[in-house]
Amino acid sequence: MRAAPTILHLDMDAFYAAVEQASKPSLRGKAVIVGGLGPRGVVATASYEARRFGVHSAMPMGQARRLCPNGACLIPRFSLYREVSEVVMALLRELSPLVEPLSLDEAFVDLEAGGTAFDGPSARATGERLRADIRAATGLSGSVGLAGSKMLAKVASEEAKPDGLLLIEPGTERELLAPMSVRTLPGVGPATGEHLRRAGITLVGELAEAGEDELVRMLGRSHGVGLYRMALGLDDRPVVAERDAKSVSVEDTFDVDLHDRVRIRGEVQRLADRCVQRLRGSGHSGRTIVLKVRRYDFSTLTRSETLRGPTDDPGVVREAAARLLEAVDTTGGVRLLGVGVTGLADYTQEDLFAQALAAEPAGASGTTGASGTTGTTGTTGQSGTAGPEGSEAAAAPGGEPGGAPAAQEGAEPPPEPEPASERRWAAGGDVRHTVYGPGWVQGSGVGRVTVRFERPGSAPGRVRTFRVDDPELEPSDPLPLVGEGAVGAGSAARPDAP
Repeated sequence: MRAAPTILHLDMDAFYAAVEQASKPSLRGKAVIVGGLGPRGVVATASYEARRFGVHSAMPMGQARRLCPNGACLIPRFSLYREVSEVVMALLRELSPLVEPLSLDEAFVDLEAGGTAFDGPSARATGERLRADIRAATGLSGSVGLAGSKMLAKVASEEAKPDGLLLIEPGTERELLAPMSVRTLPGVGPATGEHLRRAGITLVGELAEAGEDELVRMLGRSHGVGLYRMALGLDDRPVVAERDAKSVSVEDTFDVDLHDRVRIRGEVQRLADRCVQRLRGSGHSGRTIVLKVRRYDFSTLTRSETLRGPTDDPGVVREAAARLLEAVDTTGGVRLLGVGVTGLADYTQEDLFAQALAAEPAGASGTTGASGTTGTTGTTGQSGTAGPEGSEAAAAPGGEPGGAPAAQEGAEPPPEPEPASERRWAAGGDVRHTVYGPGWVQGSGVGRVTVRFERPGSAPGRVRTFRVDDPELEPSDPLPLVGEGAVGAGSAARPDAP
């Protein structure tokens, strides 16, 4: 615990929904729900207007629609969310070299390490300046918590929501925490919360009064000691600038259970390609390939295979995933598939092979590498299953199933353009019309697509309807929320014209 509130926690307010409201002027002040739109979709984020109806993240989209029938339900646009997140994280790194991102919209900052704050007044001034800078750079609001520890800073930012700042002065922690629910503390989920409730403990103050010995008896030593310390406001965890990734994975939930084995194999191949794209994007390779299958009855199976060396070759990952699938019974149907890579490294088997060749004398044969293979990344030495692993849901561009990519590049062929007559216009997706300019899809059906033409910073735009195969209407990239592409306060906004 620090003697000054110099640990800052930033949490952007309803981030995905706020980005959608900022980029779609007609949705400002209205209920917005972002998530999967299919029968099995779930809510990723809901705006505060939608939360008043009881909508919250992780809720089935069907239930959210029933609770908030007039809400705008939109697909996530992760590429835009990442761009906005990068702007916010850059502002945080101007404050300190110690920035610990937790997600796209949340991070801890050690202000003392950056020399930007050493006491309460300077920390508060820094927090207020940060909020103003974020609004100027993105048009969005964020809530800031300041305290002497990470746990308390996170509690403070949650209490400050939406669009606020709360500073917890050292020495006031127990008084602040005592009336809060035990679910406020990190590590207290539904199961632990219910276990404590049955013991008559529902508030943090009651948790502290129970004592360490009683909590150890109820929850075990590690969990019990940790919760008791947090109930007292004690948390010595440092802000860590770099958090090593442990795995890279992607998964898809299908609107209708898959029964066709050929279709299932094709989906696994596409997921393997997407996983490799994320793997390469993060600058990693990995040794263990993991397949996740959730069957029709919600039972979940994971299978894994460990290679002799790390790889980022899409062909190798596809082949391993296909072998793992052969060992899984998909009779009855599959509702979710996932492919992941664990055992991450910053090099590939090919790197070791190249180093071995470089070390050989001139004229020596180069048929074997450091790992005893012929240089084809990860194609030999599979050792069977290595135990189940988890999978992290993610959205990424899909690849095409099938054979391995060109050997000299390891790159995928570009996808063929989708015929206009087969396009699917998802609600919330970005489009551009050759006459009316940029807009977004409000809905589609019976051969028609409805588009509202507006851009960030403009007045609410006009709505027009087109045939789904209109050659003048094309999908497009998102426009920036602030700056080029957005309409400024001094610009003449004509949302119905280019």
